[in-house]
Parts: sequence; structure tokens; C-alpha cells
Amino acid sequence: MATEVTGGCQCGAVRFSAGWLGRATICHCRMCQKAYGGFFGPLVTGFDVKWTRGAPAWFQSSNKVRRGFCANCGTPLAYDYGAEDAIELSIGALDDPELAAPVLQVNPADKLSFFDTLMNLPVRQKGDSLNADEFLSDVVSHQHPDHDTSVWPPAVKP
Repeated sequence: MATEVTGGCQCGAVRFSAGWLGRATICHCRMCQKAYGGFFGPLVTGFDVKWTRGAPAWFQSSNKVRRGFCANCGTPLAYDYGAEDAIELSIGALDDPELAAPVLQVNPADKLSFFDTLMNLPVRQKGDSLNADEFLSDVVSHQHPDHDTSVWPPAVKP
């Protein structure tokens, strides 16, 4: 990838850039399930990674791996296995996650039994639930935007 890739946490306290991305995977191991609070861990290899605002907090999740996250909002950011030239970045933390479509699933022994049938679940569309539509109609996101900002959080307008 020729252009710099950027990303960061939900609250904006930690931002990063990567010179380029490598292979994207989803990991089914139990540690990734717990770290992401989800069914798998979506990771992409980042090269020439720099922390451009703040820095992640780290949790040593095993004898070989530490996981980076935002200490303010909890966003999972990185999986560091000690490589000198690369670190795994959370795909969802990229400003443009479309840049890192997974090409491989790893650790299938821990894959949840229902994972392969998730795409068969019904999808609720706008208009299917008046309660859901009403709830979502006035949601205001306080999440950092999907691009770098010179100042965060923004100044509160009077």
C-alpha cells in the first residue's frame, strides 16, 4: 500500500499511522474473543507504525503477546508479538477498515459453533421496528471522527 494509513481509538486519545499494511486475518482464539468482547479478533499487520497522539496502555495477555488498548475508552488497538518491523493493528480501529479485508481465519479450534451461520440471521432494516427507529433517530455520536484532527476533543460551543 502506497499511502499512509491512519486510525485510533473511539475517544480520540490515541491515534496511530502505519506506512503500509500487510495481511489481514480474523483470529478465533479465546484470548482474542475476550480482548475484543466479540466472536473473533480482526487484525492486520501494520508496518512503520507510529503513535501520533497519546499511546496505548498494554496488557500482557500471554507469555508471548501483549495487547494495546486505549486506557480512556477501552478500544482494542494492537497485538504485539515482538516482531521488530511490524505490529498487528485492530482492523476496526483503522479510519478506513475497508483497506484491510481479511484473507485468512486463524485458530479455528476456538471458533464459536454458531459463527459460520451468522450470515443466515435475519437483518432488521429501518422501518422494521418503530422503537428502534425512534431510538436511533436522535443518537449523537461522541466518537472521534475517522480522520486525524489537530485538536481533540473539539471545543464546546456555548
